[in-house]
Amino acid sequence: MENQNDYNAEEIFSKALRAGRRTYFFDVRETKAGDYYLTITESKKFTNEDGTFFYKKHKIYLYKEDFSEFNSSLKETCEFIIENKGEEVISEKHDKDFDKKKEQKNESESDDLKDEKEEEKDFADVDFESDDE
Repeated sequence: MENQNDYNAEEIFSKALRAGRRTYFFDVRETKAGDYYLTITESKKFTNEDGTFFYKKHKIYLYKEDFSEFNSSLKETCEFIIENKGEEVISEKHDKDFDKKKEQKNESESDDLKDEKEEEKDFADVDFESDDE
């Protein structure tokens, strides 16, 4: 009988999807019984204060009996997002300069508000000449 610690699932097929700081790995592996299953791994790169890198990984194991429902749910969820929010990314939080740009935008909006108030003040201070003079 094979010891569970001695078993190392063989990788049959692998596909990587790079997406910014994240990489998604889709790996087909084989069970002890000889059947295939899928692992989906999200690997996200982080930087230590000293400049070295480290990765955080999250893994999902997906077995054949769940493929159909998983695929259907994933497709339905993706379609919902696209139908309601479109394909364009509307969040700027993924931008490494997000806080800096947000601060600049707020300052610009504040300046615009000041200008608008000054224009209103100038408009309200209009003097009308009297024909009596």
